[in-house]
Amino acid sequence: MKGSRKLTVDEAHLNTIEHYALFSDLLDSNGIVEDSVLEKLRLNVRSLLSNGEPDPQLIDLCEHVLFHSDMKAFGLHQLILLYIDWEKKKLDAPKASLDTKAKA
Repeated sequence: MKGSRKLTVDEAHLNTIEHYALFSDLLDSNGIVEDSVLEKLRLNVRSLLSNGEPDPQLIDLCEHVLFHSDMKAFGLHQLILLYIDWEKKKLDAPKASLDTKAKA
């Protein structure tokens, strides 16, 4: 397929994004993900890496996702959507557990 690229994002990558709040205040009010947004994220991560002992999880996220040669603005947009979906599923899991206990 022409133009198709795939990056593998696992739970550890999503946990690292959450731990460092990498998507917090990343987007402008228009919500559009452009190359400048990707560059802003990369600069923020470089700053984190330069402060003291770098976290191996953050380095792994950089190598396999954020600084991967196939990561472009569209890929970052998809990563943000994946992260939002992952967050929703995490929040819904305790609710489902409470519903099951209430029915028992």
